[in-house]
Amino acid sequence: MKHMKKIIESWNRISLIKKIICGLTVGVILALAVPQLNVISLLGDLFVGALKAIAPLLVLFLVMSALASQREGKQSNIKRIIFLYLLGTFLAGCVAVAASFLFPVTIALTDSTSTTAPPSGIGEVVNSLLMSLVSNPVDALVNANYIGILAWAVLLGIALRKAGDSTKKAISEISDALSQIVRWVIACAPFGVMGLVFATISQQGLSSLLSYGRLILLLVGSMAFVAFVVNPIITFIGIRRNPYPLVLKCLKDSGITAFFTRSSAANIPVNMKLCEELGLDRDTYAVSIPLGSTINMGGAAVTISTLALAAVHTLGIPVDIPTAIVLCVLSAISACGASGVAGGSLLLVPLACSLFGISDDIAMQVVGVGFIVGVIQDSCETAINSSTDVLYTAVAEFSRCRKENLS
Repeated sequence: MKHMKKIIESWNRISLIKKIICGLTVGVILALAVPQLNVISLLGDLFVGALKAIAPLLVLFLVMSALASQREGKQSNIKRIIFLYLLGTFLAGCVAVAASFLFPVTIALTDSTSTTAPPSGIGEVVNSLLMSLVSNPVDALVNANYIGILAWAVLLGIALRKAGDSTKKAISEISDALSQIVRWVIACAPFGVMGLVFATISQQGLSSLLSYGRLILLLVGSMAFVAFVVNPIITFIGIRRNPYPLVLKCLKDSGITAFFTRSSAANIPVNMKLCEELGLDRDTYAVSIPLGSTINMGGAAVTISTLALAAVHTLGIPVDIPTAIVLCVLSAISACGASGVAGGSLLLVPLACSLFGISDDIAMQVVGVGFIVGVIQDSCETAINSSTDVLYTAVAEFSRCRKENLS
């Protein structure tokens, strides 16, 4: 019994990132050694399921509590954060377009199709987002419709500002209790990551990705450029000091978990905890992190632009500079609606393809290719999207603090 207690204490002393790396390593070894041991993948399903289950309630009560308790006249960084979200998404689209011109990639178009119909135009994406806003609140919670949850949480939070202190305290205590549950779930991340890695390697393997190596390199390379060049530049302009400690911390503590869960929504609790560690204002990040999971889609902009231009190069369609600029804008706008479309960024590729007159049949074949490389593409995309939710929130707050100190 004493030995077991010592083992648990030693395990608890190890940092979460080191434990996740251990889980990752064990998952890879087990997937290669005993790929038929499917029970291990259950750990990953349970971990992601627990995060997805607690996230909607956490967002609802955090936002309600933050707005209900907010003092009159208190400064908020939300406008600045939204601007950074949109700027980052647009610049990510520009990087993908530039990279696709510098390193053109062609793809083998097959008969791969998806059973899910893509949106017919940008109007349908906007319509989907607007309808999500007025979704039934119970339905929004059940289906994890974060746009609807945010809308109702904001309305309830504002309405509860006139409520009594006991009501506000009760909401705050429920919010704290949910945050504690999240900490318990995150403590299980090493085992969850082990299960997710095992499932990915044992089911997909590595050989199926080799034929699409150049496309994967272009996608991952563009996202890496965004993560290690574009984001640090934005961060430096905001905080006026070495941006890499903050950028790398966000990638390490948020991006790694998001890479394996492949869900911005599931990573909301992880991002909330990271914001708390960074000492950010809870009233701000309680709103900005859930909002970022729906509109901060730099990785999605990279995917949409890269796959659309891969189809263009494959078909030999000439592209001029004005059209490329329009593609950057279109991919940014479409990416902001990716969370409101079943299938996410991949099913928004036909929107970008339509800009070049590419038929739906061919566009859906491109989507099929996207699903083939999705094991890596979706993981990297989610890591970029989720880690920048925290990064831009931190940049906005640190930038405001710096300006206040100067004045």
